[in-house]
Amino acid sequence: MIRMKDVLAEKGTDVWSVGSDNTVFQALELMAEKEIGALLVMDGDKVKGLFSERDYARKVILKGRSSKDTNISMVMTDKVFCTTPNDSADQCMALMTEKRVRHLPVVDDGKVVGLISIGDVVKSIISEQQSTINVLETYITS
Repeated sequence: MIRMKDVLAEKGTDVWSVGSDNTVFQALELMAEKEIGALLVMDGDKVKGLFSERDYARKVILKGRSSKDTNISMVMTDKVFCTTPNDSADQCMALMTEKRVRHLPVVDDGKVVGLISIGDVVKSIISEQQSTINVLETYITS
């Protein structure tokens, strides 16, 4: 069973974030530089929210706001669901589906140790299923 610690071991544990007083433009610059689609919004070690490309499209562009004049705190998603390093990919997929979210911070002992996306979870589930298929094929043919 693949756990989030396994996903982070493969993906890496870089966590990119901005403060709630940063502008949307500053967040977009960091997202472009790091080639990522979401950032955590942090105050020190505490998760305050999450800002994604979806937030930008729906809460900035469609509302006619200026990214240089809008603080992240005005447009971030402030209800953030988290997972732990020991949670399975299936548990994360269920949480993401139920809560209709695409990103989950991975929190261990109160500290953010990574950020996973729906793509990371899908990739790990597919990998696990392929391993099962390979084992069954080997069993059947031997």
